[in-house]
Amino acid sequence: MFSEDKKTLFRHCQTGGMKVLTEKRYDAILRMVDKNRAVTVQELTEQLGISESTARRDLTALDSMGKLNKVFGGATARSSTYTTRDLSMREKMQLRYKEKARIAKYAASLIKKDDFVYIDAGTTTQLITDYLEQTQCVFVTNSLAHAQALSARGCRTIILGGELKRVTEALVGSGALETLRKYNFGLGFFGTNGVDAEHGFTTPDPEEAMIKRSAMERCARRYVLCDSSKFGQVSSVTFAAFGDAVIITDKKPDKGYSSYTNIKEVGGK
Repeated sequence: MFSEDKKTLFRHCQTGGMKVLTEKRYDAILRMVDKNRAVTVQELTEQLGISESTARRDLTALDSMGKLNKVFGGATARSSTYTTRDLSMREKMQLRYKEKARIAKYAASLIKKDDFVYIDAGTTTQLITDYLEQTQCVFVTNSLAHAQALSARGCRTIILGGELKRVTEALVGSGALETLRKYNFGLGFFGTNGVDAEHGFTTPDPEEAMIKRSAMERCARRYVLCDSSKFGQVSSVTFAAFGDAVIITDKKPDKGYSSYTNIKEVGGK
C-alpha cells in the first residue's frame, strides 16, 4: 500500500502534473499557429511528439477557448495583428523597399496605351511612376506626390480635390468623393495597411477608407499592391473584401492562403 505522502504525490502526477503538461502543449501549438498562421495535425505530431488523437483533442479544446480556428486536418490563426497607427510616407518608404519596387514594376507593366487609370496614395503605388513604360494614358490620383511624378513623366494627370491628410499625403473628404463619382476607370492600383482573409483590406483612417472604397467601386480591374508583411495585419476600417481585388505581392504566405487564386506573386532576387 502507498503511504499518505506517496498517495499525495501520485494524485499530483495524475492531476496537476498532467495539467502542466497540457498547458505546455497548448502554448507550443499556439506559438506554431502564431508563427505560420496555420498548422496541420501531422506537423503537431512530428514536432511535439504527440499522437494524432491528442493533437486533435488539443485543437478542439483551443478552438472552444477562442484561441484558434479548427479546420479539417489542422487549425488556422483566429486573431490577427491589429494596428491603429498610420506611418508617415517617409517611414513607409524605408520598409521593404526592394519588395515594393518589384511589385510596382509588375503593376506598371499592366498599364496599356489609352488606359484610364486610378492610382491610390501610398508608397508602393508611388513607385509605379518609376517603371511606367506606357505614358499615353490618363491617370487620376488622390496623391500630390503621385500627381507630380506622373506629370514629370509627361502623363495626362487629374488630381482629386479635398482635404490633404498630412501623414499619408492623401486627399480625402467630400470633395474627393464627389470627383470620383464622375469617373469609370479601366483599372486601379491601391495601397493597404493590412490584408486578412477574414477582415479584407484595411486602413486606420475612416476618411481614407471611404476614398479607397469609392475608387475601387469605379474600377473594372482592381489591384491591391502590398508586400508579404501586410498579410495577417488588420487596421481599424475595412475598405474592401479579400476577394474584391487581385493582390500583387512579393510572396504568398506559406500557410493559410494557398487556396486563394487572387494572389499574384512577383518575387525575385
